[in-house]
Amino acid sequence: MNRKATALDVAKRAGVSRSAVSLVLNGRGDGNVAKDSQDRIRQAAQELNYSPNAIALSLRNQRSRVIGILSDEVVVSPFDGNIIGGADDVARSRGFVTVVMDTESDTARDASAIETLLDRQVDGLMYVTVGLKPIEVPQGMLRVPSVLANCYDAHPEPQLHHVIPDEVTGGREATEHLLQLGHTDIALLAGSLDSPAAPLRVQGYRDAFATAGLAANEGRIHMAGWDIDAGFHGAMKLLDGVSPTDRPTAIMCANDRLAIGVALAAARLGLNVPADLSIMGYDDETRIADTMVPALTTMALPLREVGRAAMTTLLDALERTEGAAEETTKETMVPCRLVIRESTGPAPTR
Repeated sequence: MNRKATALDVAKRAGVSRSAVSLVLNGRGDGNVAKDSQDRIRQAAQELNYSPNAIALSLRNQRSRVIGILSDEVVVSPFDGNIIGGADDVARSRGFVTVVMDTESDTARDASAIETLLDRQVDGLMYVTVGLKPIEVPQGMLRVPSVLANCYDAHPEPQLHHVIPDEVTGGREATEHLLQLGHTDIALLAGSLDSPAAPLRVQGYRDAFATAGLAANEGRIHMAGWDIDAGFHGAMKLLDGVSPTDRPTAIMCANDRLAIGVALAAARLGLNVPADLSIMGYDDETRIADTMVPALTTMALPLREVGRAAMTTLLDALERTEGAAEETTKETMVPCRLVIRESTGPAPTR
């Protein structure tokens, strides 16, 4: 039977010290081990099929190497689960595992869920939500390093770092795309006011017009809701029975489901997309945006990137050397990404 590889075997193959192997494979190589040495260590470990013994590592470090993740309903969401996926990517790459609990949006269960995770000796905690929203931070999260993802502390003086999408810039860049195509009469189906993200995207819409030296038409902004039927009825009000010179040449939507409704309304009225009407979505929802006919131009929410950034922030806090200065900022904004497909085109001549 072949002998199982050891850290010393990895060190010999990589031409480094055993302590360097330990630092790199335990996620503490940056700042301690040169980049080329880190690469050689990882390559040697892969070739030798070597991985640190998680139990022994936990005993030495007095850590469980487990991160607890509490979500409102992300686990059952077909879209926002990408946040947890991104967080888990980073955790695994740095020798941690994640344990996820979902409260199914029952905030009364938050405190007990956090206590359950703490009883399992987790090293840190992350709170994740479907949709941007403020939360009341469970007090148990203040007992270990913790971070918020896609949500933020409702307290006037935030106690925890939060990682969220840059919604204002997303709304601005979506509008700028349409302005660059020559559209100046752009309607906005903006979601609903009960969502903190909606007014941020509206602000981005206004900012884009202001930057272009144009006045945004406030009458073109409609808080329509979030679902397909809301998009359909909102678009019908904007387009049905309206002369080509008076109807908007583009409709921006606060999510991709609204955009589906707009596309259905355009089809009902015999309008060609994008020759007669350009449609812009928001989210880049899998199996929706890229499979629509025509495929939907949209602003992609960086959910996986939010998860990755939040877990990186948390693990960096866990591994910060004792006595090091604590972070001065409590917020990380992750940029959205414009995805241009076939549903937007040059503004029609009138």
